[in-house]
Amino acid sequence: MRVPTDGAQRASSHPSWRITAFGLVVALIATMGIVAPSPVSAATDMKVVIIVGPVGSSTSDYRASARRYADRARSYGADVVEIHSPDATWKKVKAAAQGANVLIYLGHGNGSPSPYGPFSKYTKDGFGLNKRAGHGNSNTKYWGEYYIKTQITLAKNAVVILNRLCYASGNSEWGSPNPTQKVAKKRVDNFGAGFLRAGARAVFAEGTSDASYILDGLLGSNMTIGDIFQSSGAWSGDRDFKFDSRRTAGFRVWMDPNAPRRYYRSVVGKFELEASAFRAS
Repeated sequence: MRVPTDGAQRASSHPSWRITAFGLVVALIATMGIVAPSPVSAATDMKVVIIVGPVGSSTSDYRASARRYADRARSYGADVVEIHSPDATWKKVKAAAQGANVLIYLGHGNGSPSPYGPFSKYTKDGFGLNKRAGHGNSNTKYWGEYYIKTQITLAKNAVVILNRLCYASGNSEWGSPNPTQKVAKKRVDNFGAGFLRAGARAVFAEGTSDASYILDGLLGSNMTIGDIFQSSGAWSGDRDFKFDSRRTAGFRVWMDPNAPRRYYRSVVGKFELEASAFRAS
């Protein structure tokens, strides 16, 4: 396979959007008169930052996903900042991300291990952004975990959502061989490390599925991070497994492959953190 310019990895370009379980639960409560859980606290003080990196001809589709997330977050009263390619430069992203309660990134994933050489903290496990503003949707430069952990400070108990990336959930690029479990575990652990050091307490990665359920859980429920992960319509549970992070002491990794060697969902973090505590931060 030809290595793309700047070692770029192709983004996940075949999403499988699903209805979230959270919405079905709400409807059930309304129609059957089931006693609802205690009211949730307001999300009006929450800052949600949504970034869309350059992904060539798929960029408009990624922007559409981002706008759906923005509308969802605003429906809970959150303050939303959107930065989209071709204007998603590191300067803009770095400034906007400071103090974010929720940070969502859609774009190319450049993870490790990969076929493109050894690990580099300057290019791996971060963002694929525009080299220069206003120069199209294919001018990609990678800002790796070094820049995330040294130049961004997220809010206390912040949550990061990595959506439609390669590598972040353990997956490979489309058309490439599926990874072994050992490789997939390393990819997830590595991709979460920089964001956790920037202050996040959970890093979700959804390679192909809609991530709206995470916003519903964080902004509109009292569920824990672990409960939220299981609330997705894409939850399988047949092959899920957990392990201690080797990159970030005190954190756990939870992966939910939907078939052997199909690693499209993961979360790294504090699974017991409650959404109410997240919103109170």
